Amino acid sequence: MRIPATTACLCPLLICLCFVQRSYGTSQPRPNVRAPRNQTKHPDGEKDVHHRPKRGWIWNQFFVLEEHIGPEAQHVGKLHSNSDKGDGSVRYLLSGEEAGTIFVIDEVTGDIHATKSLDREKKGQYVLHAQAIDRYTNRSLEPESEFIIKVQDVNDNAPMFPDGPFAAAVPEMADVGTSVFQVTATDADDPTYGNSAKIVYSILQGQPYFSVDPKTGVIRTALSNMDREARERYSVVVQAKDMAGSVGGLSGSTTVNVTLTDVNDNPPKFPQKNYQLYVPESAQIGKAVGKIKATDEDLGVNAEIRYSITNAEGKAMFSITADTDQKEGIISLRQPLNYEKRKVHTLHIEGVNTHLDPRFSHLGPFKDTTTLRIIIGDVDEPPVFSMDYYIMDVYENSPVGTEVGTVTAQDPDSTKSPVRYFIDHSEEEQVYFTIGVNNGGIKTTRSLDREDVAWHNITVMASEVDNPSLVSHVPVTIQVLDVNDNAPYIARDNEIIVCESSRAGQLIQTVKPSDMDNFANGRFSFALPTGVPVNPNFTLKDNEDNTASIVARRRQFSQAEQDLYQLPVVVRDGGEPVLSSTSTLTLRVCVCQRGGGSSSSSNRVKACQVPAFLSTAGLSTGAFIAILLCIIILLAIVVLFVLLRSKKGKKEPLIISEEDIRENVVTYDDEGGGEEDTEAFDIAALRNPAGAEQRRLRREVRSGTEGWLVACGPRSPSLVLLDTEDMHHVIRQRVVDADKDTSGPPYDSLQTYAYEGCGSATGSVSSLGLAQVLPPEPSYSDLEDWELEGHMQARLFGTELSETEQTITP
Repeated sequence: MRIPATTACLCPLLICLCFVQRSYGTSQPRPNVRAPRNQTKHPDGEKDVHHRPKRGWIWNQFFVLEEHIGPEAQHVGKLHSNSDKGDGSVRYLLSGEEAGTIFVIDEVTGDIHATKSLDREKKGQYVLHAQAIDRYTNRSLEPESEFIIKVQDVNDNAPMFPDGPFAAAVPEMADVGTSVFQVTATDADDPTYGNSAKIVYSILQGQPYFSVDPKTGVIRTALSNMDREARERYSVVVQAKDMAGSVGGLSGSTTVNVTLTDVNDNPPKFPQKNYQLYVPESAQIGKAVGKIKATDEDLGVNAEIRYSITNAEGKAMFSITADTDQKEGIISLRQPLNYEKRKVHTLHIEGVNTHLDPRFSHLGPFKDTTTLRIIIGDVDEPPVFSMDYYIMDVYENSPVGTEVGTVTAQDPDSTKSPVRYFIDHSEEEQVYFTIGVNNGGIKTTRSLDREDVAWHNITVMASEVDNPSLVSHVPVTIQVLDVNDNAPYIARDNEIIVCESSRAGQLIQTVKPSDMDNFANGRFSFALPTGVPVNPNFTLKDNEDNTASIVARRRQFSQAEQDLYQLPVVVRDGGEPVLSSTSTLTLRVCVCQRGGGSSSSSNRVKACQVPAFLSTAGLSTGAFIAILLCIIILLAIVVLFVLLRSKKGKKEPLIISEEDIRENVVTYDDEGGGEEDTEAFDIAALRNPAGAEQRRLRREVRSGTEGWLVACGPRSPSLVLLDTEDMHHVIRQRVVDADKDTSGPPYDSLQTYAYEGCGSATGSVSSLGLAQVLPPEPSYSDLEDWELEGHMQARLFGTELSETEQTITP
């Protein structure tokens, strides 16, 4: 199959499918026709015509232009088979993507047309299949072959900025060429074909401040010294054009909003060089009295200003701090103002940027100064006392109306208004002082006692006569001075201990006086009272150091003879006038465990407490300890005895081993009604062989002594034979009886065979054989007959009866 030369000239932009036409007897291909696939081309230019002439068509790609807008369908290519003689017997068929809808074929000529306009950006190629068949027999003349129709791109898409518009920032005063932002445009056209997607950037708006790189789209500064304070925002419009920017190319644009960020390139400035501020003299210390502000065209930290007062005079009276929010200087008062002393204060204030940028230091010093004149206003002030506080004193027991002291206050204003005084009694429960309204003299209103209250604190107030609402206060402290108005005495809180073993001349105790007056009254002296007989037991020695020593005059005191002594002592102070008192001291005789010669009084008291307690009972310490030991030993014996009795009283179980051959043991934990319960199960039959035979007979007994004769009557004949009868036979007989007894225990229960003889002369002492009806109350005349039974019980329990127990009296 081949393509005629006429088909190659249909469209210069089409690469058409080449067909090789071979005629019978024709071996040379036509010019500009591609060699068929069944021929081999050798290096020397010769051709080797080969076997299968039937495969006469080969396939290449078809190309069709997108966006075709002509009135007729666009011709894509032509199919031709070697079997086609032009008589219309060959039928061409087309199948695959969009076959029959977009792509149609002329079944006779094999021409392929595109009936619709194509868009490469939506679909770039189509895969189809071609087939040549016999029109009459439908026999395939050529095998089905696959080929591709590619949509050839045209420049139908303009560049786009999908994320625009953009925002960028660059510092003010930046150097030329500083990178600001980079824009990137996209083009949907085929970048591999022609220049349809080759983009070039340019600036439509924003010159001469900014420039853009035509290839990369990087925006840079094009002008130096751009000042944010002059202009802060710029709109830069960037264009992207395809076809390498040539005429006829498509273009798109976007906007980049550029903001200049602030740098510290402007110093602070005070709007004025001189300011004036009015402040009343009543302004409080530490409070703000005014504000001052320096302007700075910068922003944020670049506009922060530190304020300071540069002159020493102004710095001593005022202080200034910066308000970071308002960027103001807050002026506060350090010391009180006085209009009468100074009416004007001058402050030199400086404002300095806190964050400096060394790159812009050449723009000048980043600070400014101004002058502030503060004018003090006159205010009607309250009176001012001559002192901040007053301390006065007065003697106790002074007569009422005694002058204590004087306070003075005056009006600080120029009017010099008269001042009135009064005492604030709101804090006092009792009024001790009064004050002169006009002169400020303080006097007592009652007699004072230093021992009661030594210090008095009062508050004196002063107000102007012309303006009573202005009041000032001052604290006044009054000390009550001491006079000798209290006699000294010796405290008698504790008794003085005298050991029985004390010797003559031995120190018993040293005593000290007490005096409610001040120690300034001088030293104390001690003596025994005069006009009384000499004390034969004790004497007193004045140590001349405000203490006295009690000394024994004899030896060997006895507590049994006399345990208490009294010693009167006269003590005098050194005040004016001299005061004295007599104190009677009590001395207690005690048995001391240690030598009382050098021991202190407190040790002797402790040593005498235990003997004094024991002496009341007439026991010594050793005897008391022995009694305690005996009590402890007795308690231990009692506890041991209780433990042994509790251990001995425990009963051993009937079945000790877990491997007992009696496997079926039923335990009935039922508590019986005691000996009077005659309706319960009678176990006497199990313990007494004769009981089983006589059980019915016992229940029929009415009352009286007849029941006793039945229970303890003559021996049963069976019991006489038990000594010689075979025990095995008896047990078997009992088993048979138990099996037949429906009122007895279950078959699997444990049968206990305990034999108790009734041949005793005294009879049985068990209560199991008693009749249901209790016997009558025995008379005391029968007690003598019980003596033999008592001896039998004594032998059973291993004890002996005492004489009192053997003699039973009614």
